[in-house]
Amino acid sequence: MIVRFGYVAMSTVIKDCSPSKTMTMATFKKLDDREAALRRLENIARMNLHNTLRLLKHNAASGIKVYRLTSKLIPLATHPDLQDWNPFAALVEEFAEVGQYIKKHGLRVSFHPDHFTVLSTPRPEVLESSIRDLWHHTDMLNAMGLTATVKNNIHIGGAYGDKPVAAARFQEHFADLPIELQERITLENDDKTFNAVETLAVSRSLGLPMVLDIHHQWVNNEGELPWELWPDIQRTWKSPLALKDVLPGELLPPKIHVSSPRSPSEPRSHADGVEPAPLLAFLRRIAAVTPAVDVMIEAKSKDGALFELMEALKELAQAGNGITLLDGASVNIEP
Repeated sequence: MIVRFGYVAMSTVIKDCSPSKTMTMATFKKLDDREAALRRLENIARMNLHNTLRLLKHNAASGIKVYRLTSKLIPLATHPDLQDWNPFAALVEEFAEVGQYIKKHGLRVSFHPDHFTVLSTPRPEVLESSIRDLWHHTDMLNAMGLTATVKNNIHIGGAYGDKPVAAARFQEHFADLPIELQERITLENDDKTFNAVETLAVSRSLGLPMVLDIHHQWVNNEGELPWELWPDIQRTWKSPLALKDVLPGELLPPKIHVSSPRSPSEPRSHADGVEPAPLLAFLRRIAAVTPAVDVMIEAKSKDGALFELMEALKELAQAGNGITLLDGASVNIEP
């Protein structure tokens, strides 16, 4: 089984390369010239896209094929007071350059809209804001010229005192979304509310690909082992929505998230790095039935954690543990 590792948004290795520089709304409102303030936001976004390209080049040089783009490329883009502003017109070339690099080097990227993007909400204004945020992420991917194989990963959301009702509401709201948003979405289990079993049920009902977070599953489960769910999770990546724009003969590997608990007293918090043993235990369990899987590392040390994990896997490979290093960020694992 081919396993490719990636990381989230920021680098702890490449200095002065934040793709998430921003401006607060309070600062924006202090500027007397609104048009000049909007140009300033666009310039910040331009720098964010420039730094994103720098990170993508760092990734390609390091063999890293999997990367999560930051949602903060354009500061204040979805703020209610700036809905008359279209930043994309000023950023056509920058978005196109990022997208071209992604396609040229065969990188798998994604977004993860934040926890305020909640389709299970009973509040119309929150739903409206959530849909606006999904459109913004989709607009960014379209501006990069990326197909629907590039996804926006979200959680089901809050339970609001009645989890079955909230899950049904999520499905109703999802069904009302335009197809352009539906085909971009993957669904992930969370660490407090909707566990992997419940998330899988919604994913199967809607035909959505599911991203299994094995750390979340460890702290929020119904007694099941994660690899017991894997055959059904893997099948969600063969649904029509999952395969939209996937070329014949090509493969869109299932994706999982991995992190390690910071401490026994903070089991839900993420540590700086990733403990190899639990991850390898899971990967070996699924290797016989899985040709390939992409692993998003959600550790505090970002790409630093990825490189540390690869060093640990290199040592295991040298000891003959059924692991073969393929490049700087991918391995082959025998069952």
